Amino acid sequence: MPDSLLRVLACGSVDDGKSTLIGRLLFECGTIPDDVMLALERDSKRFGTVAGGIDYALLVDGLSAERDQGITIDVAYRFFETPRRRFILADAPGHEQYTRNMVTGASGSDLAVLLVDARKGLLPQTRRHAAIASLLGIRQLVLAVNKMDLVAFGQDVFNKIVADFYRLSGKLGPLQVTAIPVCARDGDNVTSPSTRMPWYSGTTLLTALESAEPTSHAAERTFRMPIQLVARPDHAFRGYAGTVATGVIRPGAAVMNAVSGTEARVARIVTMDGDLDEAAPADAITLVLDREIDVSRGDVLAVAPPPPLADQVTAWVVWMDETPLFRGRAYLFMLGSRSVVGTITDIANRLDVNTLTEEPVRELGLNEIGRVTISLAQRVACERYSVSRELGGFILIDRLTRGTVGAGMITDLRAGAGDIYWHRLDVDKRARSALMGQKPAVLWFTGLSASGKSTIANLVEKRLHAQGRHTMSLDGDNVRHGLNRDLGFSEADRVENIRRVAEVSRLFVDAGLIVLVSFISPYRAERMLARDCVEDSEFLEIFVDTPVEECRRRDPKGLYARADAGQIRNFTGVDAPYEEPLDPEIRLPTLEAPPEVLAERVVDELMRRGIVG
Repeated sequence: MPDSLLRVLACGSVDDGKSTLIGRLLFECGTIPDDVMLALERDSKRFGTVAGGIDYALLVDGLSAERDQGITIDVAYRFFETPRRRFILADAPGHEQYTRNMVTGASGSDLAVLLVDARKGLLPQTRRHAAIASLLGIRQLVLAVNKMDLVAFGQDVFNKIVADFYRLSGKLGPLQVTAIPVCARDGDNVTSPSTRMPWYSGTTLLTALESAEPTSHAAERTFRMPIQLVARPDHAFRGYAGTVATGVIRPGAAVMNAVSGTEARVARIVTMDGDLDEAAPADAITLVLDREIDVSRGDVLAVAPPPPLADQVTAWVVWMDETPLFRGRAYLFMLGSRSVVGTITDIANRLDVNTLTEEPVRELGLNEIGRVTISLAQRVACERYSVSRELGGFILIDRLTRGTVGAGMITDLRAGAGDIYWHRLDVDKRARSALMGQKPAVLWFTGLSASGKSTIANLVEKRLHAQGRHTMSLDGDNVRHGLNRDLGFSEADRVENIRRVAEVSRLFVDAGLIVLVSFISPYRAERMLARDCVEDSEFLEIFVDTPVEECRRRDPKGLYARADAGQIRNFTGVDAPYEEPLDPEIRLPTLEAPPEVLAERVVDELMRRGIVG
């Protein structure tokens, strides 16, 4: 039985024939059971696109939506083997909107088969898939120029596509390319040489796959295992469960928690099938140590030297969300089983998929690839992606929707806290607030323009001032005259606007003040970021709830009228969205009471919470 496994990704633009090629390969290798073959013949008559013949694409296009549309949506995996090797084939979708699925398939592959339609040549999605495969560490690529029958098996067509790709591949880093002309539908050069292309004397696709070398040398690297679960079924057992990422581990080996630095020795390697004498990469195990040390989910057990700890990483990010990626926005940064808040501190550039050159940008759109710097709220054990896929690859998760919005590959990291340290002061927030006789807090007034935020906040501050309270007001218009005068009103600028104000608010809270912030702050993500800057009990989100129709009627500055006339762009409530708070601490319905009454409600709530006496 073959003892080597090769993970293969089939990718390329839509309709280039990936599913057909994989189906034909499975058929030629004799791995299709008789009952599946009968079903394929039946389905070919119903769903197939090959008149009077077998549509091999149906072997891997399993979803009904895929069959109806004739496209691949999900990543379809197929296992097969030959006398020389075992294979796992991943059929990645070609449509740009399913780029995230392609990233999933590429993340664990050793080799990519990049399909190109001989009639169309290199398309933008072909280039995007080649770039993503390279960024994800794939260094072996088979360029399969498909549908050669539709260009009369012309050698000139093949040569031109190959030449175009070699010009492209020079910008992708070290890449071993094998170019093969094929007709997937009929099997030309799939498993046996084609008689219709006598000018080609190179290898077939199957031979190229059988002779490829797995790129992973995980077993040869130092032992690393991210912890998924601390298992304590009873008082007599404590184990640390996870999947070995790299290296080999044996009982008696010294390991350490890469995060805390505490050390112990491996007493047992436990599995469902009994104890092991050795565990290798991809083994799911539970380690029992000779003594209890502090290990939690998300930590990494490692053999010295441990992976570095980083509080800032630079990475290539494939953005997968319709809402663009902006500087200043915070997400959940998930690496393995470790999840921390990560804030985008810089977007250096975007990769142009047509030229593979890097161009400076301020944001990343859907399916774009860019180099991004992320500041982490806590240190994580990680490595560069080129060193370890397992500790160098991560995903970004929207903190509100919990949806995956990006996938990244770490290219650089800052270990520890760098040269920046928190300077401890004898006079701290507690001392300052005690002197003032109040608890510091942020009163974050949010709502549409003309909703009455500033009016109510001003009334609240007047009442607090009359009581002898120490306050500071930050008004959206006023701040834009100084601190944020360099910012416009694009979505990216709005995000940065709130990020800066949130940091200033935190400083005022440290000074012991009650801070009144009056900003439209249209996005929930940024209001959540502002909340994260202070202790949870110190932040009150106050929703000044005024319908947009009433705001338009008031329109004291004439802004809605100007926005309707096209004189102001990206105006909240007209051509830019406002995300209402889901669960604000205080809701002020301005149609139900005058500003003076609503201001009293805020002061009463501050007294109830003990912020003021």
